[in-house]
Order: sequence, then structure tokens, then C-alpha cells
Amino acid sequence: MENSSRENNSRYDGKPLLKLLEFYVLWVIGELPEEVDKSLKAIAPKLHALYGGDGQWQGAIAASVHFSEDIPVEIRGLWTRNLEIARDNNVTLSPQKFAEMFVDENFEN
Repeated sequence: MENSSRENNSRYDGKPLLKLLEFYVLWVIGELPEEVDKSLKAIAPKLHALYGGDGQWQGAIAASVHFSEDIPVEIRGLWTRNLEIARDNNVTLSPQKFAEMFVDENFEN
């Protein structure tokens, strides 16, 4: 059985959009680190050229997977519900784990 750090490192191999989708989820729930947001803003023109969107990195990611305009509200609702479920079960749900779960459940890896 692989250890979790190895699994995390190989999680993104050959899947360039996977990490960007997780960043999008983290941004939606207000948990994206500022330094990551700055880096994404810097590459926004490249992301826009690749995926389209409104010129912002978030718009490019949303365009790449054809997100509806309602998806941020839906993601925030899921985050709130999952936090409540975790609390009810005395479990801690990290924002990163939630982002990974959301992406895994909604996109083919």
C-alpha cells in the first residue's frame, strides 16, 4: 500500500486540470491561499488562451469544464453540509480534502 504523500504526489500525474479544479473549489469556499491566488492571476492569460472564459483564472477553469453560473452556490452549499456532517461525526474535514472529494465525485480522473 502506498503512503499518502506518494499518493498525493501521483494524484496529479498526467492530469493538469485536476489541481486547477481543486483550486477553483478552494477559491469558491474562501479557502484558497493568497499566494496560490496570486500565482493563478499571473497565469490567467495563459489559462484564458487554453480554456476561454472571461479572462480571469476562475472563468477559464469554469469554461474548461462547462460549469454553470450556479456552481459556486452549489459548491458552497455542499461545503456547508459536509462540514455539518463531519462535525456530527466528530471528524475534521479540511478544505483540501473537500476539494479533492468534490473533484473526484464530479469529474473523471
